[in-house]
Amino acid sequence: MPIWNPWHGCHKISPGCLNCYVYRRDESIGKDASVVTRTGDYSLPLKKDRHGQYKLTPEGGTVFTCMTSDFFLPEADQWRQGCWDIIRQRPELSFHIITKRIDRFTVSLPPDWGEGWDNVTVSSTCEDQERADYRIPILLSLPIKHRQVASEPMLGEINIEKYLASGLIEQVCCGGESGDKARVCDFNWVRELRRQCVRRGVPFIFRQTGAAFLKDGRLYRLERRLQIPQAEKSGYSYVPGTGCAEKIRYTLPERGALFARLARSDFRSRFRLTDKDREYIAAKGMETVLSHAADFVAQKLAPENPRNDGRQTPMRGHPVFIAQHATACCCRGCLEKWHNIPSGKELDLVEREYIVGVLMDWIERELKS
Repeated sequence: MPIWNPWHGCHKISPGCLNCYVYRRDESIGKDASVVTRTGDYSLPLKKDRHGQYKLTPEGGTVFTCMTSDFFLPEADQWRQGCWDIIRQRPELSFHIITKRIDRFTVSLPPDWGEGWDNVTVSSTCEDQERADYRIPILLSLPIKHRQVASEPMLGEINIEKYLASGLIEQVCCGGESGDKARVCDFNWVRELRRQCVRRGVPFIFRQTGAAFLKDGRLYRLERRLQIPQAEKSGYSYVPGTGCAEKIRYTLPERGALFARLARSDFRSRFRLTDKDREYIAAKGMETVLSHAADFVAQKLAPENPRNDGRQTPMRGHPVFIAQHATACCCRGCLEKWHNIPSGKELDLVEREYIVGVLMDWIERELKS
């Protein structure tokens, strides 16, 4: 991953900056990271080797730009136009700019920018909901060809599905914070953000766990060298249509424990079969209801990304619909929260039979109650 740092140094502007790795690294060598200076690599994309060939080539991958500062930092206004000129001269390279200052994007914008350049991706960070609701609408309003969102460090659960619905965000990534003073990253936040991306068909990258990672009620302290590999090992990154979710390991809940947990939920426990539902079952028979359950699961739950997921199961009209809500088998998000079955994967035969079994078990319990 080539990195181009035309200048170095920055100023903290939001909660995500608190434990900045640049400040931490500079402090370790007695340097003040708040002092902004132009670097010797300012013209790196134009530098050539002794054979006259560019040092940075498309084969080297995306050029991550300004990783020890912010490309839209006010102190860099005098240098930014020169960087745009350099980027213009290397159209065959892809440049990726990650910023906390998306609201300054238009300062020193090149006159020929138009609706954006094909070789530039701009990623706005949003470490929490407040930053997401401020920065992402700005990102969506700007003339940019390739937009991404980064929740790094992730400091809380965020909901950006309404922004993903625009179809303008090409990828979302998230990850925990590194360093000795790292704040906790809860895996539940990661899963919820991933579910939003799955529903909208947006690629999602779980970049790293961070140094303090909370999963299933247990806090893990991870060394820096393990944070990226552990995130990769989880399989929770998602690219639509690639089957990548098949790598996620999980365990289906024990049936008794599941029903006990459902009984403690005010929402789930309120569902009951009506007299009309009972009459339907008596008239059609359990074999027919079983067949309907299997069909509903295959059609509305089994696909990798079901149509209208989260809204595909009516609240009434069939005893199986009631059972789906009562047992949290109504959508893929609930399947993941209650049954551990990851979103973003096509349900296999074992998973479909498990869900149908849970539905029929609930119906039989209701008929006996």
